[in-house]
Amino acid sequence: MINLVKEISAEKLCEVIVEGMQDNKAEDIVVIDLREVENAVTDFFIIGSGDSITQVDGIANAVVRATRKTLKEKPWHQEGKNSAQWVLLDYVNVVAHIFHKDVRDYYELEDLWADGKKRQIENQ
Repeated sequence: MINLVKEISAEKLCEVIVEGMQDNKAEDIVVIDLREVENAVTDFFIIGSGDSITQVDGIANAVVRATRKTLKEKPWHQEGKNSAQWVLLDYVNVVAHIFHKDVRDYYELEDLWADGKKRQIENQ
């Protein structure tokens, strides 16, 4: 039997998520490669920030639109859309975190996963 399911690479998904974040002017975007971290819950974390609740919500919406349009993918799970302080978009092998700046500073997620390979994306 032929498997017709097209598997999308985690790297390609990361690229599209970053583009979606950049489309809505997310700041301080970081991609953390967790593939070599023992007991990691996913392959990649992508973290970005917005200055307001409205922008955080807009960034999350832009990411969902970009992944759906480009890759025909949608998040397996979403959290935080109601308050838009910290929106989590779980694509299983890639998890996107969109924070309000103050909330991001408080949780310091990058420090919790410091064993991963971190790549800073330049602000546009």
